[in-house]
Formats: sequence, C-alpha cells, structure tokens
Amino acid sequence: MDTISDPAVPRVVIMSSSQVGKTEILLNTIGFYAVYDPAPILCLQPTLSMAQAFSKDRLSPMIRDTKTLSERVQDPRSRDSGNTTLHKVYTGGHISIAGSNSSASLASRPIRILLCDEIDRYPLSAGTEGDPISLAQKRTQNFINRKTVMVSTPTIRGASRIESAFENSDQRYFYVPCEDCGEFQTLVWQNVQWPKSRPNAAAYVCGACGTAWGNAQRLRSLRVGVWRSTKPYDGIAGFFLNGLYSPWISLGEAAKDFLEAKKLPETLRVFINTYLAETYEEEGEGLESVFLEDRQEEEDWRGLLPENVVLLTMGVDCQKDRFEYEIVGWGREEESWSIDYGIIYGDPSGPKIWDELDVIIKTQYKHPMGVDLPIRCCCIDSGGHYTQSVYNFVRPREGRRVFAIKGVGGEGRALMGRPSTSNIGKIRLFPVGVDTAKELFYSRLKIADFGPGYCHFPQRDTEYFKQLSSEKIVTKYYKGRPRREWVKTRTRNEALDVRVYATAAFALLNTNINHLVDRFHQRLKTRPPEQNEPAQPLRPRPRRRTGQSFVNSWNK
Repeated sequence: MDTISDPAVPRVVIMSSSQVGKTEILLNTIGFYAVYDPAPILCLQPTLSMAQAFSKDRLSPMIRDTKTLSERVQDPRSRDSGNTTLHKVYTGGHISIAGSNSSASLASRPIRILLCDEIDRYPLSAGTEGDPISLAQKRTQNFINRKTVMVSTPTIRGASRIESAFENSDQRYFYVPCEDCGEFQTLVWQNVQWPKSRPNAAAYVCGACGTAWGNAQRLRSLRVGVWRSTKPYDGIAGFFLNGLYSPWISLGEAAKDFLEAKKLPETLRVFINTYLAETYEEEGEGLESVFLEDRQEEEDWRGLLPENVVLLTMGVDCQKDRFEYEIVGWGREEESWSIDYGIIYGDPSGPKIWDELDVIIKTQYKHPMGVDLPIRCCCIDSGGHYTQSVYNFVRPREGRRVFAIKGVGGEGRALMGRPSTSNIGKIRLFPVGVDTAKELFYSRLKIADFGPGYCHFPQRDTEYFKQLSSEKIVTKYYKGRPRREWVKTRTRNEALDVRVYATAAFALLNTNINHLVDRFHQRLKTRPPEQNEPAQPLRPRPRRRTGQSFVNSWNK
C-alpha cells in the first residue's frame, strides 16, 4: 500500500494466495485516492456480475461505515446523487466498477487509477475489442500521474496473466528472520514438515539452521519481516505472498488441506494456485496410447461389477451411421472403471437404432454384494449429427436422467453448466465444458496407483486407447495473449468423447460419492442374511429443484 500511494511508481503487481488481503488492498486504495488525492478510478472485475457483487458486498459497506468516505460520496438514496451500484461520484473524481467481459464499460470515461482484480480470470478478449487490460490502460493515457494495480492468484504456467506481469517486475519477496540464527529467508512449502499421520503437529523448519518454528514463532517473525526485490526496478513493483504468511491459517490446517488435496490432480492444482500462489504446470501436454495399454486389467466387468463400484453413468456419441457409448462405474474418491464400450450401427434417422440404445440404457449390472445397479445418468451428444432425433429421444426419458448435451470449448468453463430450453426441442440442453472435462480426465490418467481418481480399463483393442490419447494441449497466441487449446492428433476420437460425456453425467448427478459408498455398504450390511431377493439399488439423493421451498415440499 505504501508503494501504491508512491507517485514515483506507475505500476504495482501483486501475485498472492487467496485470502491474504488482496481485495482489502484495493478497497484501501480506493479510499486513499478518494480522500487524499481525488481522481477518477476504475476497478475492473472478471465479470459484470462480480463487479456488482464487489460494489454491494465490499465497497458500499466500506463507504457507509467510514466517516471520511460517507461525507464525500453522496447518499445513493438522494435524487441526482450520481451514486449507483457501478458508478459512485465524489468531489474531484469518481469510482467506476466494471466487468472485464464488457467492452462497453471499457470504452468510456478517462481514468487515472486502474485497479485490476483477479486478472487470471479475465477473458482473452472483451467481446471483439481485444485484451481487457490493454483496453482499460488506454483510458489512463491522458494522465501523467496514472497508476495501475494488478492483483490475482495465479493459474496455469505459461498462460497466467499475473505470472507474466510479476516476471516483468522487480519481484519483491517477504523475508522473515529465524529467532535462533537470525537468517532472513522466504517461507516455502518444502520446509513445512510434520510427523507421519500427524499433520496438526506441522512446523516450519528454518532453511539455515534447521530449527523448527511453531505457529507462534512464525507469527512473531512476520512482524519483523522486510520486502526485498530480486530484480532491478524498471517502473513495475511486484510483490509475491503465499499462504504461509497468512496469520489466519495455521501450519497444521495447511498440512491437512495439502494431504486432502494431493489425492486428485484437480484439487492439488487448487492448493498450488490458491495457497502456494504458484502456477500449476501440467506434467505433459498429451498421452501415449502405449502407456494406457499397459494399464489393462484381466477382469471383464460386464458380467460382474467391481466391488468398489456403487454408481454407473453413460456417455453416447452420435455419428452418421452409428452410436458409440461407454458405461463408467464410480467408487470412493471418484475412482472409475470402464465397464463397457460399444458401437451400435444403424441409421439414426430411423427408430431401430434408438430402440437398441434404449435397451442398453435400461440394462442393470450385477454387483458382487447381491444387488443390480442401473445406469443412473446418461448424456447424449446433440451438437453433431441428427440433433432433432436426439431431442425426440431424450424428451420422454428425462425423468430417467437421460439428457441431451452440447460440448462448449474454451478454457475455464464449468464442466457442467446450467441447462437451456431455448432450443427447437424445448428440452433441457446442458452445456458441457469439454476442455475442462478433457483436462480433468487426462490428469487422472496420469495417476499411477489404484485409489482416488485412478482410471481402470479392461482388455480392449489398440484402437480404443489410440482414441483416448487422440488429443493434446497446445499453446496458441490470440492477439498477443497465450491461449491453451485442445487439438486432435488423429481423426478418430470417439472413445475420448464418450468418456467426457460419461464424466459429465457423473457431474450432473452432483452426488457426494464418498457418502454414497458409505450408505451403499451400510445398507447391504443391515440386510437379513435370509433375504434372497436382490435389494433395490440405492439412489443418490435428488437435488432440490430451483424454486422449491421447504413449505411447498412439506405440504406435498
């Protein structure tokens, strides 16, 4: 904050973990310039909805509860106050809050102070206008004493805006002293250690003398720490701070979070980004089919499911002359088994092939514990061939959780989005973030040991594994900005597509799989030994529909 208020520093970059004060720094900056150096300010949020939330939840309460600010910013309830949710006026300047996805909000009003929050969440382009940060910075060109502040947690290495901005700065790190040897050092995760199976006893080990610091010693060291730059200053001051500097999270809590996160690649990535404040680097950009073939197991699970499977989902890909499908079994910690993969040949414009597909969707699979498991959710791709036929098929079967989906490309999209009914079939059409799903699946294929996230495969032909590994991530540049895209390395990729759709079906169920496993085994244990009839399969708890209140459900 001292650097931000220094007129000799035109640009400040903060790459840090979550919940260490980034947004509070921006709020304090707004308050400083509104009171001591009035100027037009633009606070840029990732989206317009996040801009509105920032204004209502953070900025407005600060103005209301701070006397010097409430005296300067007019009451929004008064007529012609100039005070709205996204625009607040005070003597000598104003505060505008905008979304980086709205080119219109970036194309008006000159500004002197530009505050960019969570820049790694910004889209590559604000509409068709180009990079939102570049557009916003053009609005500061009329001011000699302009200031730009960029803050964010990082994301993917090589595609992170905040990482690139920090590397161009003087790269300042916070050094804290050891109480025993006096050596100043930065706090790194590699020096956090704990006894086996006792993460609550985690301590920080001094990198110089090996002394173990408890939380109290760590907090005392933080009070006497100093910022040190590691590169020459050239107009950009950069600051780095990870979660080890946070006074609100103990080392024991961080160690437990790490042990839980490292079970799956996607949760480990979150820990690295949001706690360690480091970019996540993929181990590789693609997979070799030979590597996947080596993982084949001898069992054929179509006749008898693996004991650890408690839930089945299905993905279907529609082609001009056939359907390809995969049925996937799910167990604890989202460990998965490829139960069946098949092709149905026929003309999708006629009823016969759809009848055959319906028979497969209705199939129940024997479980070793004496129950039959049905397919709980099936997702059928409607974005390719015979869209209307897909709509006609799923419309009467939505009650059985047979849904139409449409793949949507682009990094950062949700695996499963909200459905839309604005289609010719008037059905619920679910958008699937296919890039997100492929990244998730490929990261799990790299797990080498049975357990959380591991993907099991039975004996399959070579073509199946070639299709699974038929795409890779490449980095392309769009108007000077890096963008990661999935590209095909071969023509056929249906095996990858149907696995993505089956994964989307699992996400659509929104089931706590660990809880479902516990309920499944607990129910079977309580069955009377003399009961010969198969028990009814355990259904995941249904999600409450939007708009369904407690009173309405109770009245039913």
